[in-house]
Amino acid sequence: MSALLTGSVWPFAVLVWPLLLGLAPVVPAWRVQAPWVLPLAPLPALVFALFGAPGATELPHLILGVELEAVPGGALLLGMTAAVWTAAGWHAARTLERSWRAGILVGFWCLTLAGNLGVFLAADVVTFYVAFAAVSLAAWFLVVHDRTESALAAGRVYITLAVAGETLLLAGLLIGAQAADSLQIAAVRESLGQAPLGGLAVALLVAGFGIKAGLVPLHVWLPLAHPVAPVPGSAVLSGAIVKAGLIGLLLFLPAGTDWGAVLMGLGLLGAFAAALWGLTQRNPKAVLAYSTVSQMGLMLLLVGAGVGAGQAAAFYALHHGMAKGALFLLVGVAVAASTPRERRATLVLAGAVALSVAGLPLTGGALVKAAAKDGLAPAATFAVTLSGATTTLILAWFLHRLAVERKPTPGQNWAALAAGAALLALAAMLAPWVLWSGATDLPAGYPLRASVMFDAAWPVLAGLALAALVIRRPAPELPPGDLLTVSRPRARLHAPRRPVVVLPTALGRKFVRLLIRARTPEMALRRWSAAGGLLVAGVLLLAILLVDF
Repeated sequence: MSALLTGSVWPFAVLVWPLLLGLAPVVPAWRVQAPWVLPLAPLPALVFALFGAPGATELPHLILGVELEAVPGGALLLGMTAAVWTAAGWHAARTLERSWRAGILVGFWCLTLAGNLGVFLAADVVTFYVAFAAVSLAAWFLVVHDRTESALAAGRVYITLAVAGETLLLAGLLIGAQAADSLQIAAVRESLGQAPLGGLAVALLVAGFGIKAGLVPLHVWLPLAHPVAPVPGSAVLSGAIVKAGLIGLLLFLPAGTDWGAVLMGLGLLGAFAAALWGLTQRNPKAVLAYSTVSQMGLMLLLVGAGVGAGQAAAFYALHHGMAKGALFLLVGVAVAASTPRERRATLVLAGAVALSVAGLPLTGGALVKAAAKDGLAPAATFAVTLSGATTTLILAWFLHRLAVERKPTPGQNWAALAAGAALLALAAMLAPWVLWSGATDLPAGYPLRASVMFDAAWPVLAGLALAALVIRRPAPELPPGDLLTVSRPRARLHAPRRPVVVLPTALGRKFVRLLIRARTPEMALRRWSAAGGLLVAGVLLLAILLVDF
């Protein structure tokens, strides 16, 4: 019998560790305290990324052969993802209500995390698809956790688009794998540019990955899901999970395809239109959701332009993921603030992070934008620079809404929550400086040049001037979901009343009774705090059974 695992054990451990911790709710004695495993689940990935994600793992007898290795740009995205999930897990451990819902969330949280990490380590198509499906489908439980009417309505939109995306991806990957006669991602990408159905496959992949990455007009799930998810769930959805779509495009989009121009155009549309639509929102989390769509538009523009073979997009995503995750967590910190001093400190920290995202000179955001513009055409360079004004505008509106929304939640430890968000914010501001030399080909002193600092400063100043006008005369409030709501009333997004179905026959009445009995165990499972952990256990058991001894 050949070895079950060859190469380094670390990439495999990065994925298995959160799955093992996700089993915590299965043990009755651990069930109440199970949320405390959440900040521990990403730690192996964080350590692995800090060491540069070295080594590769091969499990030839698992599924169709699993190969794990940091993909191009994967070390940056892996570290960012681990940092966001760690900070969000710390927040979740301190704020989740100790109930059966928390037990379910722990299991699916860890499964989503494993999938999110897996897309940055998968070297073959099957492993990538399994990881992408895990992060995409299991994240539904993060959206609907509170079980409110709006959460369930947003969950329906999310899961519909997620399943559609998985279908499109499967079709596109099958075409690519058949054309390449290989399951290696690199071989599939090369074959897509020459295969007879390569154009169709690329279109399917762009649509499938675009849904997850918030590509306009496939972005509509973001502004619906983010406001209703728990604060730590929103942080990982916006900071880390959307980057699964970004890495998919970086890995599979062939060079020289016409879809590059399409991504650039749609990315620019999202960068400006989403920021402006965000001004119609009142919920701070909804405003941040549209800011995420806007920032993802800039990253998709970089993917379409092919700048630095995707390294610029990964560098940009590194800062955005941590900064946006910190901003979402600060919404929860603001809710926990019980004194004016705590509220002021929260707003000051949120303002500093917002200015970094906008690209204020000497901040981490200014560095990643300077790196992104290197190699772009002049028109695209100006568009990226100008986007700093709209980014400043929407984040200033976010700070205004955060300041006026006063719904304190007593009993939460503000200092502990603020510390977690502050550490993530600090990482967002400092990481681009630390990684500058390795992530770009620009000289070390480039961000300090007068011309570079001027290009970064004037859009922020213009955005602040516009924000002063908007705050005085705000735009009319519109429901989130934009394209889903512009032609129909908001109420249709919520669950419709169930129609009364009359079945007068005896057979019909027996059928209804059978359905009710069949639903009883399902409802019991949904209320069982170990359900999430059992699903994770099922995933591990399936993996074991798939090993060919």
